[in-house]
Parts: sequence; C-alpha cells; structure tokens
Amino acid sequence: MNILFVADPLEAFQTYKDTTFAMMREAQRRGHRIAACEPRHLSWRSGGVVHAQVREIALTGTLDDWFVQERVGTRALCDFDAVVMRKDPPFDSEYFYATHLLEQAQRDGARVFNEPSALRDHPEKLAIMEFPRFTSPTLVTRDAEEVRRFHAEHQEIILKPLDGMGGMGIFRVGADGLNLGSIIETLNRHGATTIMVQRFLPEIAQGDKRVLVIGGKPVPYCLARIPQGSEIRGNLAAGGKGVAQPLSARDLEIANTLGPVLASRGLLLVGLDVIGDCLTEINVTSPTCFQEIAQQAGCNVAALFVDALEQALAARG
Repeated sequence: MNILFVADPLEAFQTYKDTTFAMMREAQRRGHRIAACEPRHLSWRSGGVVHAQVREIALTGTLDDWFVQERVGTRALCDFDAVVMRKDPPFDSEYFYATHLLEQAQRDGARVFNEPSALRDHPEKLAIMEFPRFTSPTLVTRDAEEVRRFHAEHQEIILKPLDGMGGMGIFRVGADGLNLGSIIETLNRHGATTIMVQRFLPEIAQGDKRVLVIGGKPVPYCLARIPQGSEIRGNLAAGGKGVAQPLSARDLEIANTLGPVLASRGLLLVGLDVIGDCLTEINVTSPTCFQEIAQQAGCNVAALFVDALEQALAARG
C-alpha cells in the first residue's frame, strides 16, 4: 500500500513524541510505502486532477536522521492508496483551502483520512455543541456583557479563543473577576471575535485527558495531561505532564457514544478532551499522544490506527 501523509515539514518532526512519525513507522513495518508533502505543495489545474510535489521516503529506524529521501516528484493524489491529512493546527484559511483541494482529490478517486468535509464541519472547540449532555456549562459569544453574566453565574471560568491550540490564549478568571474586562477585550477584540467561555473544572488538577477514538472505537488508555506548578493548562505544549491511564467508566461512555457517530462521518481518528466527567473539545485535525500512551501503557496505538486504515480501505474496495 502506498500512503501519502500531508503534514508539516519532515525536518520539523520531534520524532521522540510525534504521532505522525509513529504512524509512518508502523506503516513501513508492515511493508507499506511512505510519501509526504505539505499542504502548500497541493495544486489543481482545470481539466486535471489534484497533484502535489511529493517526497517518497524510507525510515531509517533511528530518531535523529530518521528518513532518507528516495525520490521527489509530482504525483496525483488519486495514485496513492490512502492520503492521511496530518497537518497541525491552526485551522486557518490555508488549512481550509487545503481541505477543498483534498475534497477535489476525492472526486478524482483519492481516499482521504480524515474526511476533508468532516474536518471543516467539526471545528475542535465548537464540535462539542452537538453533545451538550457531556459538557460543562459553556458559552460561545462575542458579547462582553453575556460573558460577564456567565461569570456572575459560575464565579470561576475559563476563557479561550476558538482557533487556539496547545493551550494558547487560555485564561482563568476567579470569583473576584480580576482582569475579566481586559481578558475579554484581548480575546474578543471589542466584539469582533467569537470566544468560548466554560465553567472552571477543578478536576483539571487530575489532568486534561486525551481520549483517542480510532475507527469509532476507544483506545483503552488515555493520556492525562496534568498541569505543573502554578499553571492551569495541562497541554503538553504548555508544560503539562502526560500520564497514561486506563479509561474511566465516564470516558468510555463518552467515547462509545461519540465514536460511532463521528466515524460514520469519515473521522477515522478523533481525540476527545475530557476533564473530570466533562467533554471539553473534539480534536479532528491531527490528534496526538500515540507515543506517550505506547511508552507508558504498552498499548501500540499506531498499530490500532494502521489496522483501522487498512480496514477502511478494504471496506471501500
């Protein structure tokens, strides 16, 4: 099987923890061929098919000089058995345009994972709105006064931008409301930008759990990302400590409810963020934590992913 990964530059991979690298390593271990490109390399011309400037690579088995480039050339995406979209956020205009190019490649016959239209339809902060039974009290608004009323009701709140990643731009405001006005102005730009506000969940002290769902089924272990020191963010990018642990009964309830729904929409891999008993985000662009779970719990998440990819391709014929 020939697999094309649409991802960030290969030279930027942090192989000791990178999930896309783990996917590639497992795929090559099974005899599949690996190629990579960046979204900027995608191109379409009327009368033709979507193609890209592609690097065909082989993994060396080391973490430093981890690949050798075998050839570079222009190839149609529909010539690959699978195209795996693994570009990291932010979900900006260029990411949006890339999903449209990938959707055109599907019309050419390419098989793309995750489904490009599903990537657009499930913005990672807002996708939780479909599942309110699992979420904490949440507000999405541009209105500063509405935020103030939410704070008055819940006392301790979290405010965050809708396009953030890795914990970027997240603020906690306590019952005293200190700096609330300044934070609202910073995030919503005097009413120009929509933001999300959620009741603060003290269970964050036990970790912001990344629950992975592959092919509609939960991975049996999650990674609890635990804030360190005075930090309230558990994100690994913000210095959180990752601790692999078995899924709780509530984690399983959330994953088993959402998994089949999201899989039916073409989302082969999803990362659910759960704090305590509450769903806080649904990550669909490039969910991570494969290697941390594998190293700590002995669960080969990359193998589960490639299993699901192979099964999805076999089902499509």
